[in-house]
Amino acid sequence: YSTEIKEYIDNQMKNGEIVMLENLRFDPREKSNDREFSESIASLADIYVNDAFGAAHRAHASVVGVPEFIPAVSGLLLEKEIERLAALLESPGRPFLAILGGSKVSDKIQVIKNLLSKVDSLILGGGMTYTFLKAKGLEIGTSICEDGQLDYAKEMIGLAEKNNVNLLLPVDITIAREFDKDAEAREVPIENIPADWMGLDIGTMTIDLFAENIAEAKTIFWNGPVGVFEWERFSKGTKSIAFAIARSKAVTVAGGGDTVAAIKKYGLSDKFSHISSGGGASMELLEGKILPGIAALMKK
Repeated sequence: YSTEIKEYIDNQMKNGEIVMLENLRFDPREKSNDREFSESIASLADIYVNDAFGAAHRAHASVVGVPEFIPAVSGLLLEKEIERLAALLESPGRPFLAILGGSKVSDKIQVIKNLLSKVDSLILGGGMTYTFLKAKGLEIGTSICEDGQLDYAKEMIGLAEKNNVNLLLPVDITIAREFDKDAEAREVPIENIPADWMGLDIGTMTIDLFAENIAEAKTIFWNGPVGVFEWERFSKGTKSIAFAIARSKAVTVAGGGDTVAAIKKYGLSDKFSHISSGGGASMELLEGKILPGIAALMKK
């Protein structure tokens, strides 16, 4: 924002022109949601349209501050995102299956807990698997594990049983001697992980088990790869899950940067009902949170 920009917009801008501002996050007042800064940005326009779902979970000036000063509405992309994700939680076709991967349980604590009150089945894969396997008393070797989340994992296993949710964990995995794309690798049942090996992908029997549940689902939400898919040797699981979902006749929704990257890598973008443009925003919505950027629009 500058007085020169305001002067141009107010007095020189022609119909059909677009003025693009510098990235607002270069100004510290954007992240701090500075009221004066928000009012200055708002003075440049008559109507505010938010079409950035990927930023809707941030309480920044351009997301929640500007709507305090001028009429604020949703763009078409933002509207589509909210409709698709809200439908998952409010009126999903059943069976409703969620697939969560990624490396850390701590990144998905509230999502797992909230989904266990919504879904019929929950598949867990990726690095977070090993925290759950260790919580069940299994040897996980040198696999990634968050020991601080073991009690939480046990609690979620119990909650799934209480809510009659089919919690699916790998039954076999692809292990490696070290974290390296060319590492020696082999498949083993989860009960037979050597102490000096680590899990980097799901195994063939697990792929078949997960694919069977995917085929039976009417609604599927997927967030997070189930292995180190960036390395060919450990990409089989994620690739198989992606293709199984793509073949499904269910309503299929995917979100998260790595998930979207995998879908694009395998050329399956057009096979999904919806691919969310906001990883963090979609996860917070599925946690049951009201996104600040959405709340700001709802006030108008």
